[in-house]
Amino acid sequence: MIRVVIAEDQGMVLGALAALLELERDIEVVGRAHDGVEAVRLTEQLRPDVLLTDIEMPERSGLEVAQAVAGRTRVVILTTFARPGYLRRALNAGVSGYLLKDAPAEELAAAIRRVHAGGRAISPELATQAWGGDDPLTDRERQVLRLAGDGLTSGQIAGQLRLSEGTVRNYLSEAIRKLGVGNRIEAARIAQQKGWL
Repeated sequence: MIRVVIAEDQGMVLGALAALLELERDIEVVGRAHDGVEAVRLTEQLRPDVLLTDIEMPERSGLEVAQAVAGRTRVVILTTFARPGYLRRALNAGVSGYLLKDAPAEELAAAIRRVHAGGRAISPELATQAWGGDDPLTDRERQVLRLAGDGLTSGQIAGQLRLSEGTVRNYLSEAIRKLGVGNRIEAARIAQQKGWL
């Protein structure tokens, strides 16, 4: 029996995924998480074979969750975001599977089986796109841009990340330069569209 924890912040989608997987004779849903913190806790507590997680969730993203449980549980990302940047970051975080929510239902169970057996399951159309468009941002530039995109001022970002305002401005300037845009809002928007945030 393949033991699975599902992490999805939309209740109806979480219930539907659990019901779909429980129709499979060899898959058992042992836990359901509504945010990233709960996903990590349940994964550590229940030790499933596979964690099926969305990318964008409250508290911690699916990518952060994948990094937190790497080496202990195989991770499959199931998302609506067909962004090559997300796929690259997911693979760097140790994710074994990356599927889009509009894929046929039978592909999900097959992907879980493949990942459980030690293989990879990557959406083919996304894998093709991922060969281009390298992410030019550093981890710190991504953190600062993400907060700027949320509307925080340089001072608020500095306080949250425990940096000086000058350092925050330097990170923002460098990100703006790398992305070839005029301001931090445009930089955050482009980085988000490409899946780099």
